[in-house]
Amino acid sequence: MESAAETVAEASEAADSPPGTGPGASQARSRPRRRVLIGSLAGCLVLGGVLLCLPGEGADRTAPAPAPGAQAQAAVRTGVAAALPDLAVLIGEREARVRAHPKDARSWAVLGSAYVEQGRRTADTAAHYPKAERALRTSLSVRPARNTEALVGLAALANARRDFPAARSWGEAARKAAPRRWTAYPQLIDAYTGLGEHKKAKAALDRLLELRSGPAVLARAAAVYRDRGWREDAAAALSDAAAGAVSPAERAAYLERAGQLAWERGDREAALRHFQEAVRLDPDQRAAQAGQGRAQAALGRTSEALSAYQVALAKQPLPQYALELGELYESLGMAQAARVQYDLLRERVREEEAGGVDGQLLLGRFEADHGDPAVAVRRLGALWQRRPAIEVADALGWALHRSGRHEEGLRYAVIATDRAHDGTVRSAPYMYHRGMIERQLRRDGAARRHLAEALRINPYFSPLHARTARTALVALGEPSMAKVPKFS
Repeated sequence: MESAAETVAEASEAADSPPGTGPGASQARSRPRRRVLIGSLAGCLVLGGVLLCLPGEGADRTAPAPAPGAQAQAAVRTGVAAALPDLAVLIGEREARVRAHPKDARSWAVLGSAYVEQGRRTADTAAHYPKAERALRTSLSVRPARNTEALVGLAALANARRDFPAARSWGEAARKAAPRRWTAYPQLIDAYTGLGEHKKAKAALDRLLELRSGPAVLARAAAVYRDRGWREDAAAALSDAAAGAVSPAERAAYLERAGQLAWERGDREAALRHFQEAVRLDPDQRAAQAGQGRAQAALGRTSEALSAYQVALAKQPLPQYALELGELYESLGMAQAARVQYDLLRERVREEEAGGVDGQLLLGRFEADHGDPAVAVRRLGALWQRRPAIEVADALGWALHRSGRHEEGLRYAVIATDRAHDGTVRSAPYMYHRGMIERQLRRDGAARRHLAEALRINPYFSPLHARTARTALVALGEPSMAKVPKFS
C-alpha cells in the first residue's frame, strides 16, 4: 500500500513502474488483492525496522502531510479523486505557474487534468471542460513529442464527455508514446468499455495489473469485474482499494462505488452504510448523497430520501439525479414535482452539451419512459451506430418496445442480457426490460423467468418499475401444467 508521500513523489517524478513477471491472465483477478496484502505486510516490516533504528527523542514525530496542492496534483496525475478544496488550491497554483512560465508543458497538463476533475465533481462542465481542453492542447503544442501527461489528460476529458472514440484515440496515442506508463491504461479501459469492446478492456486491465498495483488499479479492476458479472471479485477489489486509499476523498470515492455495487445486488442496508461513510469522509461526495437517497427510498425512509437527492442536486446538478428524483416523486403520486425534475433534466443536458458532454443515452432513456418513445428510438439508434455498448443496447431495445416495435426491441434486449453477446452485467433493469418485452410478445415462460430474475437481483431497482415487475409477474401466474407431456 502506498503512502501519501510516495504518491506525491511519484507524481512529481512521473516515474513508471516496470512490468512484472507474475502469473498469467488467468490469475489476474486474485493478483490485485495479493499484491495489496504483500505490500501491506512489507510496509509494516519496513516501518517496524525504521522505528527500531530511530533515536528515542524523535520516536513520536510524524512526517508532515503533503500540502493541499501537492495532494491534489498527485491525485489528478494518477487518476484518483481529489478533494474540491485541494483542487482549488492546485488550480490557483498552476494558473499562476503557467502565467509566469507559459512554456511549462507539465504545468499546463496538470492544470488541464485538474479542470477535468473539477468539472466532474461540480457538474459545471460548460465552465471547466473547455478550459481543460485548451490547457491540455497548449501542453501538447509546447511539447508535441512524448507528452504522455497531456495525452492521458485528453483521454480523461474525452471519457468525461462520453466521447469514447476520441478517448480511445488519445489513450492509444499515450500508450504508444510510453508503453510502460501505467496511467494510460485506466483511460483505455473506460474508453473500450464505453464502446462495447469488452475483450480489449480486459486485455488493457491485464496489462495494467502487470505494470502497477495499488488502490487506483484495484478500483479499475473492480469496474471490469462488475461488467463481467464477477460481483464478489469487484466488491473485494473495492474493499482493498478503500483500505489502501491515501486521502479521505479517494477513500470516499471507492466507498461510493462499493455502495453502488451493494445497491445493484439489492442490499439496501449495506449500500446505505457505504454511502453514509463516503459522505462523512468527503462532504462533497455528491454521488454518495444521491446513493443515500436511492437506498433510503428503498427502505421506506421517503423524507430522508427526498432531502438527500435535493442536497446532491443543489451541489452537483447532474441530470441523472434529476431523473431519479423525478421518478421517486412520480412513484409517490406527486406528478407536478416530477415534471419539475424532468424539466431540470432537459435543461441540465443542454448545459452539459455546452461543455461537450454527450447526453443522448440519458435523454433516450428519459424519452422512452416519460416522453416520446419514437424520439428515443431516433436518438438511441444513432448512438448505437457510434457506441455499440451493452447499456445502449438495453436502452434502444426498451425504446423500440415502448414505441410498439417489440420484436426489434427484443433483439437488442437479448444483446444486453445474453452472455453469448457479452451481456454479462447482472442488472435488474436490463432483465426487467427483457421480461416486459417478452410478456408483450406472449412468451410467457421467458418473461416469467426474466422478471423473476430482475427481482432476485434487486427487488428495489426502481421506485416505479420494480412495482410494475411484481405486478406483471403475478399476472403471469405459475407455469401451466396443461402443456407438460405425460409419461406412462
